[in-house]
Amino acid sequence: MDKVIITAAVVGSRPTRADNPAVPYSPAEIASAAIECANAGAAIAHIHVRDPETGEPSSRLDYFQEALERIRAQCDMLINLTTSGLNLTGPEAGEQRLEVVGLRPDLCSLDVGSVNFPDRLFANPPGWVDIAARRMQAAGVKPEIEVFDTGHVSQALDLVGRGFVDDPPYFQLCMGVRWGIPATPENLLFMRRQLPADALWSVLGVGRAQLPMITMSLLLGGHVRVGFEDNLYLRKGVLAASNAEFVEQAVRLARELGREPATPSETREMLGIRIDPISGAASAAG
Repeated sequence: MDKVIITAAVVGSRPTRADNPAVPYSPAEIASAAIECANAGAAIAHIHVRDPETGEPSSRLDYFQEALERIRAQCDMLINLTTSGLNLTGPEAGEQRLEVVGLRPDLCSLDVGSVNFPDRLFANPPGWVDIAARRMQAAGVKPEIEVFDTGHVSQALDLVGRGFVDDPPYFQLCMGVRWGIPATPENLLFMRRQLPADALWSVLGVGRAQLPMITMSLLLGGHVRVGFEDNLYLRKGVLAASNAEFVEQAVRLARELGREPATPSETREMLGIRIDPISGAASAAG
């Protein structure tokens, strides 16, 4: 089988140290967690940032920049900065969400379609999605298209069809996010069938769904995402001591199923991402 891209989502906007004491807060801690994951076999780090003191979700650009620079100084893993901005409100929130594109990471998340979470609306209006895709394309940043339900796939395919996403499109199938599509084998197979034959795709599963969902993805030839953003327990009743433990588990599982983790350079080639020889920044090949 092909190599598998392992993404480590080291901290999202929800888990806290009250949930697991190992959750990183500061840019230095987030970068250190990402580097540990790279050493364990992850090719991509998916990055949110927090207030270093309180752990509250943050969108401060200097926090993103510090984490990015710390990771790049110590390893060659790809960096995926979130544009979710769930903590942002007000008329400028949409533009603030896209500030990280200017840092020129290898990838940025592109959430296509709105979804109801249990406590809030995650709003991604069509106009904002178009602007976000075009901003990433102009900056040479690869979008990781995050979809939480089947209608989101349809919207994403329209985006691809209009030329706002360079080939190959890269999808993250988000399974088990309340109230998104439930994490069942049948639903994952259905979501996979909606994608173009040439699309690259990865799967995340929330909580107890993480292990069965990434196992299915490995069997089906897809890629995987693990880490504290999605799950805090290595197994029932056992908190993970680090994000790297999830990566190590994914590597073991992949190898048992006859697949090897992709290196960062292999991942760049698969995703069509090149390194600018002058600036050293990533650029999506168009």
